Amino acid sequence: MRIGLLVGVVVAALFAAVFTTGVVAKVVTDQQAAQAQVRNLSCDAAIGPTDAGDVQTAQGQVDRLTPEQRGIIGQIIAIGKQRGLSPRAWQIAIQAGMTESGMRNLSFGDRDSLGIFQMRPSMGWGTEAQLQDIPYQINKFYDVLLAVPNWDGQRPGDSAQDVERSAFPDRYHRWEPMAARLVQDQGQVADMSGCGQSVGLALPANRAAAAAIAFALGEQGKPYVWGATGPNSYDCSGLMLRAYEAAGITLDRVSRDQYHDGAMLPVRDAQPGDLLFWAYDPANPNTIHHVAMYLGGGKIVEAQQTGVPVHVRSVSFDEDELVPQAVRPGV
Repeated sequence: MRIGLLVGVVVAALFAAVFTTGVVAKVVTDQQAAQAQVRNLSCDAAIGPTDAGDVQTAQGQVDRLTPEQRGIIGQIIAIGKQRGLSPRAWQIAIQAGMTESGMRNLSFGDRDSLGIFQMRPSMGWGTEAQLQDIPYQINKFYDVLLAVPNWDGQRPGDSAQDVERSAFPDRYHRWEPMAARLVQDQGQVADMSGCGQSVGLALPANRAAAAAIAFALGEQGKPYVWGATGPNSYDCSGLMLRAYEAAGITLDRVSRDQYHDGAMLPVRDAQPGDLLFWAYDPANPNTIHHVAMYLGGGKIVEAQQTGVPVHVRSVSFDEDELVPQAVRPGV
């Protein structure tokens, strides 16, 4: 009887182990699948700022947002992430909300229109109570958007129009630069507007890293000038200095000193926002001569050398002169 009891306990333990392993594996698989779904999609359409003037206009519009508007935008992004929708979907919803209501949960509108997206109870969007409930409105917008053919392959304002069916279809484009800026900054997406250079969803080391990434990517195309720290030109450490300054973190001026401005970790464990360094002797930090910001996905943003503007490029952890330690500023 003792032997039978022992066998039963062993069998139960093995069953529990197999069951637990299966559950854990499923959870991991589900998480990976959900993460894989959230990506900055194709660059077939114009999305976001395209020149310096658009960037400045977008930032000014963002700076003027009220707490109510920011709160609603935060919910649009959060619900989009929860549903595994791409940043393009968040941007479309932001452009629609800014156009229809100025991103306010209105209790009035044209005829019986209500809420953020001016949805109409008489047109089957929901009850009056539902169309004052912010999460309901956002989910309803996404539901309709996902039924639009090619919604993620055309200009975001056109997809917003396909959902809203406005008599003024071009008006949604007005908020394109600002919406891209919000998705990039508030949604922590790297390079929302960098057609052909996007690294998809950034998973920054911390909130400061997300802000630093957004700044550095916004300086692409500006010339390299040795000793320059912006705003019109940069050298390698000058770009890092200003990027983290925009995130509220002070770095030293030159790359050799920036190597000591944060927590060190193996370069192969670098996360978006971490600094990578190059040295004539990678084992000797005193010979460091270059610094760049890691973006994730094997990409960096850097001010490299004279004649080469600020840009994004691929990086290999086996590159010559790459220092084996990365640095995480502010930690």
